[in-house]
Amino acid sequence: MDERQARRWLATALDEARAGLAEGGIPIGAALYAPDGTLLGRGRNRRVQDGDPSAHAETAAFRAAGRQRGYRGTTMVTTLSPCWYCSGLVRQFGISRVVIGEATTFHGGHDWLAGQGVEIVVLEDPECVAVMRAFVRDNPELWNEDIGE
Repeated sequence: MDERQARRWLATALDEARAGLAEGGIPIGAALYAPDGTLLGRGRNRRVQDGDPSAHAETAAFRAAGRQRGYRGTTMVTTLSPCWYCSGLVRQFGISRVVIGEATTFHGGHDWLAGQGVEIVVLEDPECVAVMRAFVRDNPELWNEDIGE
């Protein structure tokens, strides 16, 4: 995947992450793109805002995309390496590629996804890293709850 395109798509997910943080939530955002580059859905982690432990950014973007005939060729873009729950969603529905803003703060299931044939692009975006590091530093209990620790 072209890195410039990946970074443009990451901007959508970063907008969602910033919105989630402004709402008092966990700053993780995601977007699902069609094979032709059309934005299908976008979302942010809303576990805190909605009191719903399953309201992760990737699931929100997936739900916002609505029903699709198939997911082959689609790209999930996320500001942070996907957890096992969200990695399972990618695998279950056959999403072809995951673009990850950063995997420094949290190394989720993307190695497993790569082993399952999913194309993985890790950008290690400095803004994604800075946002998550600040959040983890300032909200360790909430962060640990989010990652299941």
